[in-house]
Amino acid sequence: MKKLPIGVQDFKELITNYIYIDKTKYLYELITSGKFYFLSRPRRFGKSLTVSTLYYLFKGEKELFKGTYIYDKWEFKEYPVIKIDMSDNTLTTYEEFIESLKDKINKIYKEEGITPTTKDLPTMFGNIIEDLNKKNKERTVILIDEYESPILEHLNNKEEAEKIRRFLREFYKKIKSKDEYIKFVFMTGITKFTKTGVFSALNNLNDISLDKTYAQMLGYTQEELESNFKEHIKETAVEMKMEEKELLKNLKMYYNGFSFDGESSVYNPFSILKFFKKREFENYWFESGSPSFLYEYIKGKKIRYEDLVKYPVSELDFSTREIEEANASIFFTQAGYLTFKGIKRLGLRKKYILDYPNIEVKNSFSKIILEANYGIRETEQIETTIYERIYEKDIEGIIKEIKRIISAIPYNLHKKEESYYHSLIYTILASAGLNVTAEELTNLGRSDIVIEEDVIYIMEIKIDKSAEKALNQIKEMKYYEKYKGKEIYIIGININSEKRNIDEYKIEKI
Repeated sequence: MKKLPIGVQDFKELITNYIYIDKTKYLYELITSGKFYFLSRPRRFGKSLTVSTLYYLFKGEKELFKGTYIYDKWEFKEYPVIKIDMSDNTLTTYEEFIESLKDKINKIYKEEGITPTTKDLPTMFGNIIEDLNKKNKERTVILIDEYESPILEHLNNKEEAEKIRRFLREFYKKIKSKDEYIKFVFMTGITKFTKTGVFSALNNLNDISLDKTYAQMLGYTQEELESNFKEHIKETAVEMKMEEKELLKNLKMYYNGFSFDGESSVYNPFSILKFFKKREFENYWFESGSPSFLYEYIKGKKIRYEDLVKYPVSELDFSTREIEEANASIFFTQAGYLTFKGIKRLGLRKKYILDYPNIEVKNSFSKIILEANYGIRETEQIETTIYERIYEKDIEGIIKEIKRIISAIPYNLHKKEESYYHSLIYTILASAGLNVTAEELTNLGRSDIVIEEDVIYIMEIKIDKSAEKALNQIKEMKYYEKYKGKEIYIIGININSEKRNIDEYKIEKI
């Protein structure tokens, strides 16, 4: 059984010793149909591995690719390659970043036996592109990973971020001006900045981030998961004492759901690899990030779940503002905390519906919202209590716990809006790690909240009306129809706006 490539980003090491999911079909399409590319994906999604794979392709190391799609299709000719990881710099200050990057460029000059004729860093970059072409009699390949990392490092310091942005604009401009010396360019990042920012110098790049042709280029598809991890699936199912079918269903709920075209979806690779290593359903990808940064961002902008998913977004929304000024939903989508859950068409226009990708992200993100927005810190206790009540079918116990949490929120934070309480109750339930959805679509309307575990719980929430009215709406609209054949409970809840809490609820079994 091949080893799991957790944290391995070098293609040569990975292809030799670890499980490799063959993505070279996409790379062949890229290198044979175009020249300048940009791809944004969330962290730990395989961007660096893709850059590394392209490096070995253009270095002509054919034998590494034996057994892959591209092996008998590509010429495997050696080209000069400039490969830079912008995150692998000292990023503490602007000055330290410049010195760090200068060391990298000087190292390329030294390795190639070329003497720089200037100390101006953008000019040095442009010159080495041209010099490598002339020295090797082949056009230069440029691979830049995490192109905006120095800016993201200073998102909370606008002045420092702007200094870095101005420099990178000049640095990357050389890629366009040296076109005649370039064979291929591939750049990655988490975000795409606007055409007035860094990308004003890179308007010749083909942005494939939302191109459906490449939607599954990074991440694991369902078929790739089942065919490449057969032995791991089998052994894990035995150890966890569940059928393989049940294991796959749970894996899909927890770690699948990332979509970059609104139609197809992929698993986060890091979560899958960590899961098969530990064989426990935990929040691997989310917890490997920067929760403290998210906490401050959410707290500063008072972000609620409702605010994030209320409006569909267009492709244009991802390139009209710099990321620190963009709507929170755009920032979180590019960072991977939200994803496309469908497409809404209005005439010739296309918009993407947003939501959390899966239980892993929904669970962790909801905990941070509870802490940052509402001052609720005992999220682990909440998770344990609600999870226990769900599996005991103790609906009254769940309502009691929700009431307790709401009562702990300072009165001045409450709003006299149904949407506020929908969002709050949904966030409480999601923070417990439940498979919960908000405004679940049926053919007759939208139910407020649905918990879909072994038992189905459908909630309708009203404010200053009655629990009876809420319950009757579920019945009249038949929100339960799509779940027929399962055990179903419907729950009508009324919120008293003066008491700022649940004052009445009714439960029925369907």
